[in-house]
Amino acid sequence: MQVKKTFRSLFGAAVLSLWAAAAAAQTSSINAFSPYTMYGIGELSTPGTLSMRSMGGVGVAVRNPGVANMLNPAAFSAAPQKTFLFSFGLEGQNYYNSQSVGGASKKSAYNTFNFHDIAFQVPLTKKLGLGFSLAPYSSVGYRTKFYRDYSADDPVWGSVGPMQYTYQGEGDLSEVKLGVGWEPFKNFSVGIAAQYYWGKIDRTFIAAPASIVGDGNFNSIVGSGSYSISQFKGQVGVQWNAIFNSRRALTFGATYDFGGDLRPRSEERIYTADNNSTTVKGDTTNLKLVLPRQLAVGAYYQTAKWAVGLDYVYQNWGGRNSGVVRTAATDGGSFDVAYTDTHTVKFGVEFTPSRYDARNFLKRWSYRAGVRYGSYHQTFGGRDLGQYAVTLGFGVPVRFFGTSSIDVGVEYGCRGFNVAERMGLVRQRYFKFAVGFSLFAGSENGEYWFVRPKYD
Repeated sequence: MQVKKTFRSLFGAAVLSLWAAAAAAQTSSINAFSPYTMYGIGELSTPGTLSMRSMGGVGVAVRNPGVANMLNPAAFSAAPQKTFLFSFGLEGQNYYNSQSVGGASKKSAYNTFNFHDIAFQVPLTKKLGLGFSLAPYSSVGYRTKFYRDYSADDPVWGSVGPMQYTYQGEGDLSEVKLGVGWEPFKNFSVGIAAQYYWGKIDRTFIAAPASIVGDGNFNSIVGSGSYSISQFKGQVGVQWNAIFNSRRALTFGATYDFGGDLRPRSEERIYTADNNSTTVKGDTTNLKLVLPRQLAVGAYYQTAKWAVGLDYVYQNWGGRNSGVVRTAATDGGSFDVAYTDTHTVKFGVEFTPSRYDARNFLKRWSYRAGVRYGSYHQTFGGRDLGQYAVTLGFGVPVRFFGTSSIDVGVEYGCRGFNVAERMGLVRQRYFKFAVGFSLFAGSENGEYWFVRPKYD
């Protein structure tokens, strides 16, 4: 059957993409590698399927039967009857970090590769649909070292010698979302979704004498911490078609995430690196860590050739997380790291020259571009950390007159460009390469899933 052949082709392409990326570069199970993930739950992933992420991440107002909208549950009501939409994506990232310390430039690079999302969308009844998605929410990954020199005249450290401090951590937080969308009135839809977050983050701190200059013996001090998260949250969304006809459509959308206390279970331990790993201090408690309330609004305009989207997202990280962490700076001083509210603007465009051109295959491709600008959800020394991203991508239809597609996307981003040099922080740049696969079963290929046949 055609859909089974299509699925086998998509699966084979996914396996080949994963094998090729693993053979080409050093890879890791983590989804991020950044010193900025040393605090909290780390770097937030860009939500949405690849077609949305290639348009800067827009999607709050996207209403398309061939796109699994992971951002707004109200879009699930667009699923046509007797259809099934399935998509998944893989993503590789290259992180390039640079920092100026004492007039010297330091650089590092690291590659990661992992799956990004799995999603499906099915109709329940007419104008009522169900959607499911599994995707990373945030990721932690870092390894940094700090070398502390000493003075021979120091009454304490002079007999110990120089110290080397090593900080490392990894882990992630994933999100599972299950929601329904309903169109109670023509051109107006509402949706509700339950979100489940779970994951584990491990961090280690090691203070080790780099050399022994005195008569005594000194052991390294190791601090380890891990906390586990398992919590349910909720989301509501709406979509309204201000214009909807055979030539064009203009849709407005909005979502609200309730957020709430994650209360991660934290296990902290400090011990000496001797033969017995003697514990100096250990404790298990629940940390105060709150997911932000989030408000997102967007507009999406589309014709037979063009689609343009604009989103605005607000998250109140600062109002619900009041804790402050004091950290060292490269000049020997220190500054505070604290959560802050974020404002992000996303813009994207898609162009399909001729979706049903039987002669020119390239004209049936969809070409995408987008940009995203905002700030990081933590401040350093009271200063916001700016970040932006530029995205490009294209979608290749699997068959003529079909909705199933193979998507390819790239993203270039930069973080810390506004304060890195002034404060001695890391200026981070990254590249992302992603492949997405979308399988649509319906009248286009004569395949109807979950429908009882009349004849065996």
